[in-house]
Amino acid sequence: MASGRIDRTILFITLILSMIGILMVYSSTSVSPETGTQSYYYLKKQLLTFLIGILLLLFFTNIDLQVIRAMAIPLLIFSFFLLILVFTNLGISAGGARRWLRLWPTAFQPSELAKLSMVLFLSWYMSGKRYLPERFREMIIPLLVMASFQVIFIKQPDFGAFMTFGILTLSMIFLSGMRLRYIASLGVILIPLVYYLIKEPYRWRRIVAFLDPWSDPAGSGFQLIQSLIAFGSGGLFGVGLGESKQKLLYLPAIHNDFIFALVGEELGLIGAYMVVLLFLWLFLRGVSVAKKTKDPFSYYLASGISLMIAIQAVVNFSVATGLAPTKGLPLPFISYGGSSLVVNMMAVGMLLNISRNSEYILRDELKKKELIIEKKKAYVRKLRKVVIS
Repeated sequence: MASGRIDRTILFITLILSMIGILMVYSSTSVSPETGTQSYYYLKKQLLTFLIGILLLLFFTNIDLQVIRAMAIPLLIFSFFLLILVFTNLGISAGGARRWLRLWPTAFQPSELAKLSMVLFLSWYMSGKRYLPERFREMIIPLLVMASFQVIFIKQPDFGAFMTFGILTLSMIFLSGMRLRYIASLGVILIPLVYYLIKEPYRWRRIVAFLDPWSDPAGSGFQLIQSLIAFGSGGLFGVGLGESKQKLLYLPAIHNDFIFALVGEELGLIGAYMVVLLFLWLFLRGVSVAKKTKDPFSYYLASGISLMIAIQAVVNFSVATGLAPTKGLPLPFISYGGSSLVVNMMAVGMLLNISRNSEYILRDELKKKELIIEKKKAYVRKLRKVVIS
């Protein structure tokens, strides 16, 4: 196992985002708007999930990267199995969707684990010696795996997971060097499928509401309008921590999918801007880790994890600010929900593991270069002595 140091900046950003999340979850759920009584129920569950996430982060930071690589297929199969279990007696239905498993002490959403397992699988697959991105047939296996998961996402239904899973998969395939025309041709083929999916009445209403939420202010446009009101009320510096009005039953799911609107209302434009910068910083640090490593598997895994977190953050920001139709996607590290927090902590642990190994490799490379330079200098000194003598 490599003995380099982890990227402390990535760990720092992760902890700061998680602390912001705990603070925002507490602010949005500490007082019941119906009774006015104080409750620590959601805070306790978020703290418990955070502690579990930290333990998993430490575990994946310290195990051998080869063990993580060996987990690619088993984790993919396991996450697929969990998605199937959603349709059994262990599954939980909420809001017309069946996306969660009943696990003590909370519910678990397998689609979150599926995203990470797909990143791990693609990293293993694309780093194989036989993988040649110049050939179109190399896309077949990833696309078949993606399609298998996508069918279940639609069945749940979970259109947000469907879209992010597809974007993440195609982004990593493109990153491997696959020709753009192959990916573009696939996109053209998928247009009828996307059209078929979005023409569902409730999805179409979301798209219409995204384009003009005020056309149905009490129905499909309600959440977006209330989210925009939250941002507008916050102004530059915010109304103050805990002083949100939109959390008083005006904005549904404010502690989950729309928690960024709460950040904008209570901490203002500056607070929201800082959260965006933290995610951007995390993404850039992840890309930096990927660029430093010389191992193809580590490169794809670091890039995939960075993309996975960034894509979910961008989609959440876009939904909350009216730049994209409403989807049920949490904001990584900040939204209430154990599934997202635990899985993203696992992902960061893998990223920290890669950063430590990358630093070790770089330090080894520098030592080799220094030895070569020393040998050249010694050779020059000997040559000078010969010439002088």
